[in-house]
Amino acid sequence: METFVAVAELKGFARAARKLGLSAPRVTRLVAALEARLGVELLHRTTRSVSLTDAGARYLAQARGIVDAVHEAERRTLADRPVPSGRFVVTAPVVFGRLEVAPLFSRFLARWPAVRGELLLLDRIVSLVDEGVDLAVRIGELEDSSLRARVIGATRRVVVASPKYLAEHGRPRRPEDVAKHQTAQLTPLGAPGEWHFQRGGRPVRVRVQPAFVTNSADAAITHAAAGGGLAMVLSYQVAAHLKAGTLETVLDRFEPPPRPIQLVYPAARQPSATVRAFIDFAVGSRARPLAFDKHQ
Repeated sequence: METFVAVAELKGFARAARKLGLSAPRVTRLVAALEARLGVELLHRTTRSVSLTDAGARYLAQARGIVDAVHEAERRTLADRPVPSGRFVVTAPVVFGRLEVAPLFSRFLARWPAVRGELLLLDRIVSLVDEGVDLAVRIGELEDSSLRARVIGATRRVVVASPKYLAEHGRPRRPEDVAKHQTAQLTPLGAPGEWHFQRGGRPVRVRVQPAFVTNSADAAITHAAAGGGLAMVLSYQVAAHLKAGTLETVLDRFEPPPRPIQLVYPAARQPSATVRAFIDFAVGSRARPLAFDKHQ
């Protein structure tokens, strides 16, 4: 039933298989077995798409509620366990997850061997309940009132460029100078064409015409390090480049307020022992990779 719900909601056997951690043939067999048991066809299948039959649509409405009820019963039972254990799914942004969360997660799993950890690195907002995620690491203000959050740090938005580019084109002294430079736009930090700064406690917006637009922090940083111009990124993303001298920050005095780094979980759920243990581990004195970012 859970497999059928995943296939119906994701409109594909392969996508459902990835979500459930199963092989695509296994998912196909499970749905076929369910249809055989019920004696009806639940899904229309073509080489390019999957859609619900009328019977499948009616069955999905009931099955989704049953699956959710089972998951909630399991979560409540797990929440009562005094020791972290069982499946634990965490999601985080790609670069931050690779640099900071993955090492932390590995140490946590070594501390609690009964936990089966899954780390999903995605540069998009994940629906925790719909996608079966226990906890998310998010950067920025939390707007969803159905979630609870624990602030564990903050990171700055910085403008960087290579020493070679700055030597050839000059160093911007005011936010308005950015408009005269080549720029690389990282779309998760704002709409293309506008960069945000702060002067005297007041926001300043500068229009830019980026020569390079990408949703990948790594791509924007590589472009800037190669002399492609200015890039606005988060400070942890360029820490290694700043230390190595391949990038330099500019306009430090005009940085906007830091963005909070938060651990997020559904407010409707009582956090399990595993969620509570991970939060405590992340903010503990021995696990400081998520600490407040300092100026380089």
